[in-house]
Amino acid sequence: MSNLFTSSIGRKLIMSVSGAFLVLFLLFHMSMNLAAVFSAEAYNAICEFLGANWYALAGTLVLAAGVAVHFIYAIILTLRNRKARGGIRYAETAQETGVSWASKNMFVLGLIVILGLLLHLFNFWSKMQLVEILGEHTNSLGLSPTDGAALIQYTFSQWYYAALYLVWLVALWFHLTHGFWSMFQTVGWNNQIWLSRTKCIANIVATVVFLCFALVVLVFFFRSLCPYAC
Repeated sequence: MSNLFTSSIGRKLIMSVSGAFLVLFLLFHMSMNLAAVFSAEAYNAICEFLGANWYALAGTLVLAAGVAVHFIYAIILTLRNRKARGGIRYAETAQETGVSWASKNMFVLGLIVILGLLLHLFNFWSKMQLVEILGEHTNSLGLSPTDGAALIQYTFSQWYYAALYLVWLVALWFHLTHGFWSMFQTVGWNNQIWLSRTKCIANIVATVVFLCFALVVLVFFFRSLCPYAC
């Protein structure tokens, strides 16, 4: 068991399992957010169902643990890889064949994703679930913590938030395109046949996630520009 936490393969496996869990959450969150595009009532019903109920709080703790594990092991693996290279940076081997830009910059992309996550927690979690946990009935904007549709509309009506979220989503797309197929490579699906397949699946999943989240941002941004015509 100790080898799982101390060996290079074990650490990569932990990264893969935590990454797979986070991808599944992204797909769930993406599906939930799409409901807001088509029906504010449906999205708010989902928000009310989740809220600060025990199962939602348990899920939040598990999700936070998954993010923490993934980020901590990313730091550990990055530092060990740099030490193993003896100070040689990826930039010095930029012409290496078969190495994508995303694979060379996974840690930087991960940092951008984490910063975007912190922004997301500030804009949504702190004004929804946290408000309910504290026993309040309205958030700092004067909205009900279960009125997620109004909060989305307010947030993405601000052009700077819309722009920051799109930058975040681009970084997430690059992070997923490499991380998703790398996850399968870690568990042994790395022959030429499966490598091409998993890279294709990774591009599809990353693109679907990007497009659906970006759709929410753009729809609510443009609705704010023409609230009566859109």
